[in-house]
Amino acid sequence: MPEVLATRRFLHENPELGLSEFKTSDFIAAQLTALGYEVTRGLGQTGVVGTLRNGDSSRSIGIRADIDALPIHEETGLDYASKNEGLMHACGHDGHTAMLLGAAKILAERRNFDGTVHLIFQPAEENFGGARLMIEDGLFEKCPCDAVFGLHNDPALPFGHIVVRDGPIMAAVDECRIVVHGHGGHGAEPQDASDPIVAGASIIMALQTVVSRNVHPLDSAVVTVGAFNGGKASNVIPERAEMVLTIRSFDPKTRDLLEERIRKVAEGQAESYGLRAEVIYERGYHPTVNHEAETAFIRDLARKVIGEDKVQDLPRPSMGAEDFAYMLSERPGTYFLLGTKRTENDPPLHHPRFDFNDEALPIGTAFWVDVAENWLKA
Repeated sequence: MPEVLATRRFLHENPELGLSEFKTSDFIAAQLTALGYEVTRGLGQTGVVGTLRNGDSSRSIGIRADIDALPIHEETGLDYASKNEGLMHACGHDGHTAMLLGAAKILAERRNFDGTVHLIFQPAEENFGGARLMIEDGLFEKCPCDAVFGLHNDPALPFGHIVVRDGPIMAAVDECRIVVHGHGGHGAEPQDASDPIVAGASIIMALQTVVSRNVHPLDSAVVTVGAFNGGKASNVIPERAEMVLTIRSFDPKTRDLLEERIRKVAEGQAESYGLRAEVIYERGYHPTVNHEAETAFIRDLARKVIGEDKVQDLPRPSMGAEDFAYMLSERPGTYFLLGTKRTENDPPLHHPRFDFNDEALPIGTAFWVDVAENWLKA
């Protein structure tokens, strides 16, 4: 474990954004090569896959770790804090990568499996959908997988617990930018202008009815206006105002309904003020939907190796999003959570003071070995 800890802290010191993980990829590839893995690079630009074969079976497994960091200024004050100004591993991907590299070493030394292990080090989970990019570059043609597995640390869950869920576990995420085009003027003479601020405020309030009055009460959905910008001075009516939304859902029909209603609400509200709304709507990650058999495999295995009392089912899916969804759309598998809670006051994911709990490294590392060896029983 000292090696895994050193790897985690090295990665934490040297964070890189999605599709720019050049040094990270070089480091991972070098580690895998030294362990005797066949290394495939260039999938999703900076993705790396380490492949290890043993025995005669044609069965195969894929295990994913995400490798990218976030554009956040670190405020932990740690000795191993980020050396790259404005970048940090605020989501624990440094821990994910270190655990999978630790498992890579144990699997190579023990070779207690029959089949093929593909260790997938994926870029750009946070922004550009690196999983999709790897798939488009032929991930599953070059590295065939009968099933794929991924985990994420969660500082809100009890330490050492593994949390699973059948079916949807993370939401689809879409983004919308609405630009209200008006006619600027003097704030003291509003009758001579067409105010996009007022129209924009009306749009924001009307959007609150999309989920409450258009989506079925038993279907989960979120429409959040995260930014509203327009104007710079108190006595100037601006030419335009702009808002940015995040939209979350699970059901494809609900996803389509949300887009339709957001467009109509924005355009209709703007028109009622004599203005025009430009709606730029972008579909993001699919919902992350776990497969029943693979989820049951993880649940049963965790109960055996970690303990019945440390395994639980997530009562409801998260409205967060995860691009592992693309891999689960192509191959059966499951995505689960590893509790890393220290105290009640732990900084959450994506916080400038977040730091992966190193005490969880042995648990995640050993569990990945258990997953590979039990899926490909010798």
